[in-house]
Amino acid sequence: MPKEKSGRNKTIDLSVEEGQEYLKRCITVCRDTSLEQICNKTILGDCMDVMPLLPQGFADLLIADPPYNLDKDFHGKRFRKTSDWAYMDYTEAWLTKALPLLKPNASVYVCCDWQSSTAIESVLKKYLIIQNRITWQREKGRGAKNNWKNGMEDIWFATVSKAYTFHVEDVKLRRRVVAPYRAEGKPKDWEETASGNFRNTYPSNFWDDISIPYWSMAENTAHPTQKPEKLLAKLILASSNPQDMVFDPFLGSGSASVAAKKLGRRYAGIEINAQYCIWAEKRLEMAEADPSIQGYADGIFWERNTASLQKAGSSSP
Repeated sequence: MPKEKSGRNKTIDLSVEEGQEYLKRCITVCRDTSLEQICNKTILGDCMDVMPLLPQGFADLLIADPPYNLDKDFHGKRFRKTSDWAYMDYTEAWLTKALPLLKPNASVYVCCDWQSSTAIESVLKKYLIIQNRITWQREKGRGAKNNWKNGMEDIWFATVSKAYTFHVEDVKLRRRVVAPYRAEGKPKDWEETASGNFRNTYPSNFWDDISIPYWSMAENTAHPTQKPEKLLAKLILASSNPQDMVFDPFLGSGSASVAAKKLGRRYAGIEINAQYCIWAEKRLEMAEADPSIQGYADGIFWERNTASLQKAGSSSP
């Protein structure tokens, strides 16, 4: 008998049987599929089969979170660890199918761990202009007795051309000022508020402000490798404009589509697992009633564990 969840446990874990109404909202595609047919849709299928059927040049932003080169069970669909060379071939196979779908000024973000990062980078630089590597801190995870705990993941940032979108002002991070400096008695490069002293800082390629979804968060699902909405929001705000099309060929439980919807972008995502399609559609429905993103308020990304300060009276500069 399944264990009953706590009343505070918000984890989305609908079964395929329970989630049929959400599965019906997903689509399958055939040749000559139009942009209108896939706009704001979850596509059920294998991205390797689906991408050749999609309209060319429709995506402003590609966010890809492929299976890392690890043994992993995605609710009945297993991914097996292979050699670095075989993983590079796998990366090249899906990337070359995705490239024709991108606009000439599109940006690309690819998620990976330290073991697959070099393989991803070696393939990306064959086809795209690599702009940076973001490393973000996972603040939870099991320790290791004979090694350092793996607390970081990478995201490679690349572009199709030298002409691309990047809104740095939209992704500044609000940090607490420990030793405020004043000029003529007034705050210099920081803001004095009722909840403390803060400075909006330019974003770097190391992010230590991301919280992994957990059981009491509304965005949490039973997906084993779910990405936080806040993480996706940074990529989307920096590298797209309102109403741009965000495309995720490895949608999982839907974080990219949900973040895109909450931020006024259009979206399309492909997911092979019907279970995850259901969770994505459930989250998209929830976004209608609650468009908030944990850690992002009043147009500002806040440091981790500052939720009370956000509610106390933040103000945008």
